[in-house]
Amino acid sequence: MSVPTRRRRWFTVCALTASAALAVIPPSAASGRGANPFGVRVLGQLAHEREQSVGAAAPHLAADDDDGNEADEIAEGADQYAEARTSPGVVAPGAYGAAWRDLSRLRSTGDWHHLTGLPYDSDDRRYRDIDSNSSGGSGDVTGRMAAVAADDDGYVYAGSAGGGVWRSRGGGGHWRPISDRLPAQSTGALALDGSGRLWLGTGEATTNADAYLGSGVYVLTHPHHGTFSSRGRVGGDELDSTTIHELRFGGGKVWAATSKGVWSHSTRRLSGAWKLEFAPNPEFLPGGSRADDPDAPYKNIANDIAVDPKDPAKVVLAIGWRSGDDYNGFYTRSGHTWTRITSGLGDLPADADGVGAVTFARSADGSRYYAIDQSPEQLNTNPDSGLEGIFVSKSGSPTGPWTKIADYKGLAASGSALTSPGYMPGVQAWYNQFLTVDPSDPRHVYAGLEEVYETKDGGATWSTVGPYWNFGFSCWSIDPARQTGDCHQTTHSDQHGVAIGRHHGKSYVYVGNDGGVYKRPVDGSQDASGHATDWTSLNDGTIDTLQYYSVGIGKDPDHGGLSVTGGLQDNGQSVLRGDDKVMGSNFGGDGGDTLTDPGNGCNIAEEYVYLAVQVTQNCAVNDGGWVSDPAKATSYGVAPADNATGEARFIAPLAADLKNPAAWVAGGRHVWVQNHGYAIRSGSEWTSVHDFGEGRYATAVAASGGRIYAAWCGPCNNQGFARGIAVGNADGTGWHDITLPVDGTVPNRYLSGFAVDPKNADHVFLAVNGFSRHWTEGPGAGVGHVFESTNGGTTWKDISADLPDVPTDSALVTADGGLAVATDLGVVYRAPGRTTWQRVGDLPAVAVLQLKTSPDGGTLYAATHGRGIYSVKLQHLR
Repeated sequence: MSVPTRRRRWFTVCALTASAALAVIPPSAASGRGANPFGVRVLGQLAHEREQSVGAAAPHLAADDDDGNEADEIAEGADQYAEARTSPGVVAPGAYGAAWRDLSRLRSTGDWHHLTGLPYDSDDRRYRDIDSNSSGGSGDVTGRMAAVAADDDGYVYAGSAGGGVWRSRGGGGHWRPISDRLPAQSTGALALDGSGRLWLGTGEATTNADAYLGSGVYVLTHPHHGTFSSRGRVGGDELDSTTIHELRFGGGKVWAATSKGVWSHSTRRLSGAWKLEFAPNPEFLPGGSRADDPDAPYKNIANDIAVDPKDPAKVVLAIGWRSGDDYNGFYTRSGHTWTRITSGLGDLPADADGVGAVTFARSADGSRYYAIDQSPEQLNTNPDSGLEGIFVSKSGSPTGPWTKIADYKGLAASGSALTSPGYMPGVQAWYNQFLTVDPSDPRHVYAGLEEVYETKDGGATWSTVGPYWNFGFSCWSIDPARQTGDCHQTTHSDQHGVAIGRHHGKSYVYVGNDGGVYKRPVDGSQDASGHATDWTSLNDGTIDTLQYYSVGIGKDPDHGGLSVTGGLQDNGQSVLRGDDKVMGSNFGGDGGDTLTDPGNGCNIAEEYVYLAVQVTQNCAVNDGGWVSDPAKATSYGVAPADNATGEARFIAPLAADLKNPAAWVAGGRHVWVQNHGYAIRSGSEWTSVHDFGEGRYATAVAASGGRIYAAWCGPCNNQGFARGIAVGNADGTGWHDITLPVDGTVPNRYLSGFAVDPKNADHVFLAVNGFSRHWTEGPGAGVGHVFESTNGGTTWKDISADLPDVPTDSALVTADGGLAVATDLGVVYRAPGRTTWQRVGDLPAVAVLQLKTSPDGGTLYAATHGRGIYSVKLQHLR
């Protein structure tokens, strides 16, 4: 039996700090089945930064090449998320903090009901269809964990990418959120100091597609029973609107590696300003002479700090942008000046091309320092991996000399699942890194890249104790009677955080990754392949940090009630049936936009990336029989042609006509329509009704009664950003571009959503992302976030009124004429006949990317990007 190659996860480069979005070459992709029975494969091309590095355009990859360079698609998806919030310029610090204060002052209405606070089984035996990753071995999952901390009393702390910090009192599980009162829910770093205080650095620093800026550093003095509050912020606003990669301690100081250089603060006196220790290019910092330069966010990136345990005054800084810059390198202080280390490091590179994202770890006894180094040169020239290596300093000093103890080829040979050219260990080393040393043994080390690796002899030998997944191993089987065949459970892929703690006298290692938190005994067991036999998922449903892009609701045809589904960052598509106690995953990879039949919630269209659409008419229920008989598959690839040519946004818009659920609209370079609903079986059934033109891509589409509204951008980054609106009919007639006034009536920012009045197709609302010109340094940024047209888009009126200046992601007109708007900090509502806004419920500061209503129109559903899915009864909104 052949082994299926499943959808790899897609990650991409720019955080919101990296607002100088890169131009990229779009990917090639396959739509439909073709000769490959294993589902839609979206294969990458070399991104702009690699093209510039090698001086030649990247070749197109074969669409059905299962060994394609998925990690080479490192730029485009990231750009989209950043572009929506930063174009046409860069955003000044403090924007999110000001928006949160203004939002908190709005009158509140309604109470949210949390729907996804239950286990989410990525290996659900019900959903082993052609496009599912079920049986891969990750088990119960939740959203991305950026950092983990643990103590010797059984307390574990998990910091999520967008859903705040969570605490467990029992060695993992039974979690409670402890940072909901903070204005930022994105975690960069968590660290316990010598007195047991918990330090939180906000702002995730993985430079990926959906990372959010933070609001500084906070301390929780009594983490066993307290919660974070704004009163616990350390220093002033110096670290507002940064990302924080690591917090390190030494010499009575806490050191912060941030996107604005390296800063320090006393650990004894928490008031007073942070001290800027080193920024390689200070003119690019806020207030500097080049602060508004599009490249400013890349120019002062610090990755880690190593403090010599024998001499706390001796400090080494790891500085540099992962794609390469002249300032990249290791620095130490000579007198009062920080200087680049140019020699004496041994195997650890000293040149700028060899130093990118770096993580340090030292042994408890001070005898050894370890480091992971990602190489810009490798990233830009090696299609297999961006990893320079793993290194050890046996002197215990961070100045070395360092010896290489692992490279990507050696890790691939250690039982790795990543042995194919184009996708080998460290291929995303700029995104995936953790490192820790067993406190009781300086030779016992855990390292995280895409997988989890362990050495017990100081790096002489390695084992892949947490492989990427179990597909491809001889122990794997799709048999629905078993989780992952005869293989043992592994962790989710893509590692970010690690900690070692004790519970009931036993030591455990805790790892955080794109699927949540997992643990195993520090000195756990392995099988003959070196894979751990004792991983336990701690994602028990009490912790919900799921990052939804979309939500869909329909009546459950078999179980009563409603079926709720949605597309997720790196966790596929979740399905919650009417009587489920556990959610299942029926599609794998990154889940984008979603369409669900209101009358039958098992009729689902789910977008992967770049408009790769799959459709099922039975919720993708399948026992895996398609592996031996492809005709038994119940999901179908039906991507429009823009998927194959790469002419679509990473998360592309997809919508059904308000008057006809079988009439769909999809947006790439073209506006596509199809009228077969969920019975569609081929991408050829789509018809192009409008062409935006080369270099332009849809950002939002909506339809009602055959009238279609479509927004586009191109270029979509801040290098000449342009946007527009086209309106026409589903039969291809009447298409025309709307003339948007140059006076800023509709700002020159990313157009993120339409909401059409179900009673009148000429009455439409427009949601505009980004920040106003008060915060955005770019041409035509304008003001306002919600606009109204009563004449089919010919003219627009700003109706933002008292709406806070916050990125706005989508909007929805309720049956009674109310208007709900999803923002990066929650949901606001304008009641029928009113002009002012109310905040819906009391969600923490989490982004809401999409809103839908129930089939009867009485309930509003919100897809949050970090805290799962919520609902509220519209009758309770006043």
